[in-house]
Amino acid sequence: MRGLMMDYPLNLSVFLARAEKLFPAREVVTRTSDGVHRTTYADIARRTRQLASALERHGVAPGERVASFAWNTFRHLELYFAVPCSGRVLHTLNIRLFPDQIVYIVNHAEDQVIFVDDSLVPVLQTMKDHFATVKLYVVMGDGPLPETSLAPVVRYEDFLAQGDPDYDWPALDENEAAMMCYTSGTTGNPKGVLYTHRALFLHSLTQAAADVCGLSERDTVLPVVPMFHANSWGFPFTSTLVGAKQVFPGPFMTPQAVLDLLQQEKVTVAAGVPTIWIGAAPLIAQGSYDLSSIRDIYVGGSAVPASLLEAYDRLGLRIVQAWGMTETTPIGSVSRVKSSLADLPADQVLRTRAKQGLPSLVVEARVANEVGEEVAWDGVTMGELQVRGPWVISGYYNDARSPASFQDGWFRTGDVAVIDAEGYIQLVDRTKDLVKSGGEWISTVELENALMAYPKVLEAAVIAVPHARWQERPLACVVLKPGETATRDEVLDFLRPRFANWWLPDDVVFVPAIPKTSVGKFDKKVLRGEFQAYTLPEHGAHASTPDAD
Repeated sequence: MRGLMMDYPLNLSVFLARAEKLFPAREVVTRTSDGVHRTTYADIARRTRQLASALERHGVAPGERVASFAWNTFRHLELYFAVPCSGRVLHTLNIRLFPDQIVYIVNHAEDQVIFVDDSLVPVLQTMKDHFATVKLYVVMGDGPLPETSLAPVVRYEDFLAQGDPDYDWPALDENEAAMMCYTSGTTGNPKGVLYTHRALFLHSLTQAAADVCGLSERDTVLPVVPMFHANSWGFPFTSTLVGAKQVFPGPFMTPQAVLDLLQQEKVTVAAGVPTIWIGAAPLIAQGSYDLSSIRDIYVGGSAVPASLLEAYDRLGLRIVQAWGMTETTPIGSVSRVKSSLADLPADQVLRTRAKQGLPSLVVEARVANEVGEEVAWDGVTMGELQVRGPWVISGYYNDARSPASFQDGWFRTGDVAVIDAEGYIQLVDRTKDLVKSGGEWISTVELENALMAYPKVLEAAVIAVPHARWQERPLACVVLKPGETATRDEVLDFLRPRFANWWLPDDVVFVPAIPKTSVGKFDKKVLRGEFQAYTLPEHGAHASTPDAD
């Protein structure tokens, strides 16, 4: 028997209409070179309709891709709704990719229009001659149009003025594409991910749930995570849905600039990759910031060291670890401590928080072995993390590599993980980052987390280095905190009580910085290239086989 329910499409125009009707005066704030720009949901909604109408008048057809090359700003938020709600697809370009990767994804997506921030015009115009399908550039900013070789080109505000503020949103199927992101392309060309209205709608409803991010109208949300990185983890959409105040840092992404904005706007929820919060911790510790308004800082993109959780606990701030991927829209899990575990000793609670957490509402997760069989949830047995759910992709856009990423309806993440008896996911490593020594696997993530717990260490990355006898051995690349000194033996002695001897790195090298990917993760591919010919000490400070322990 079929139920008698309304046919109510789950598309994004509902979010904007709700914000305009119920929270018209709620602010959207953007940091600018002159201070801050303040607007409201009422103004955003009106301008968004104008923008959608202008796209239509310029002949951008439904389904065509409209790209953004931009920072986190109120204008970018207008694009987040104007493009998909009018039936087009917003393709957020990662401004930190290499030029040849940007050219590839613009041409692969067949972008018709690119909206670009003033400050990024010089970067984009170096690639323009290689774009095959772009017909128009719209420059976002204030004042006169900057001098540029982009053509044809128009100022955003002039483009907007051509639109109708009373534009009516078309009726859209919830399964139509709304947004498009490409993976960061650590191996081969980046892969395109298309998000439907339905997926983004359901993801936002779940993100607002108490056991996920618990967003509400009472919140002030500052996503440091870029709007070109997996839809800024969904925060702009969910914040609009619930009517939360939104604060955008623009191009001002240094720890000090972010902390100034957190304090000034009394932010309650912030989100960003670990490197931002590692850099911010010593500034907060100086005691010159009042961050008492913050209830949660969501951190993802790479594993959060327990030492960083502890450091922020001491500062009176709570980091909540989350895991996800471009392919999972992105939230796949959030590390909330179950009520049944809350009264455990503090060190056990910390270990739980340091895991990637429980699968998000309506997301299923499993760990599979090399033949595709699910392994036990015992917290020990490793395998590939696989997920499925209503906002997990079923394939990449126009890409022959899709079949290899799926198994029996599950998306293969490429992450090596364990799941414990309580259902908590813990990432062990990326498949390509594991060290295989004498036929046994060593987790670089666990070594890195331990290294960053050493008081003198700011950042650390562990990579595999070729070894004539053991196939591969771990090499630790360490960045010390300013003013600190340390020796190889000192670092290894700190690790020694925490790991089996054969897990210990064969050597420690001190480097000025760890290279980062376009989304702020440690770029081990670059490190592996730099140290591929590195000669390890003839005698390591350990026994090199598990049998020796």
